[in-house]
Amino acid sequence: MAKRDAIFPAGRQALYEINRYSAAIRSGDLLFVSGQVGSREDGSPEPVFEKQVQLAFDNLAAVLKAAGCTFDDVVDVTSFHTDPAKQWEAVNAVRLKAIGEPPYPNWTAVGVNWLAGFDFEIKVIARIPQST
Repeated sequence: MAKRDAIFPAGRQALYEINRYSAAIRSGDLLFVSGQVGSREDGSPEPVFEKQVQLAFDNLAAVLKAAGCTFDDVVDVTSFHTDPAKQWEAVNAVRLKAIGEPPYPNWTAVGVNWLAGFDFEIKVIARIPQST
């Protein structure tokens, strides 16, 4: 079996080392990105929900960029919400700015009751462009 090809964004690897997981794994031309949350630089949750969602998308963008991808390369999204009905409007506002034009990626939104102090998490699968 081939060794995992781990991808880490600049400046945040210590958080992944502490929790012992990779930001993303490249397998062939696919990138499997771990759930990204709206954490501050020290790893603590951003308390303002709208800012937490924006930070989660920013953190996701940094992982994608580290692998040579953008949101245009995303084919599948799973998001986790502690209160989907109340939070969807705020999430959707950030989502529509980040995802861009059709065709849109697949998206599954899941309601959960625990996200380690966070209220939103997003994970994706992306296809790595041939030029990377």
